[in-house]
Amino acid sequence: MANTDPSPVTAWRQRRQRQGFVRVEVQVRREDAGLVRDVASALGDPAREAETRSILRERVSPARAGGLKALLAAAPLDGIDLDRPRDFGRETAI
Repeated sequence: MANTDPSPVTAWRQRRQRQGFVRVEVQVRREDAGLVRDVASALGDPAREAETRSILRERVSPARAGGLKALLAAAPLDGIDLDRPRDFGRETAI
């Protein structure tokens, strides 16, 4: 009869998934591997995770765009005439 019990590794991964963790694989240069491991360790440490996440978001994450409305609100429109003439240059029959 086949053994249907999950392997210890599978059980551990399922337990971590229920805890909200995901498995991520990245490829970095050899000299950066230790740094990436340190960042992952800091994010997994409850004592350092909030500060680490804040620093990374501030320094690494790109600024999130607020959409077209935010882009237009931030655009320098001083001195630009946004009124358009009502004359279309042709006769209209009424």
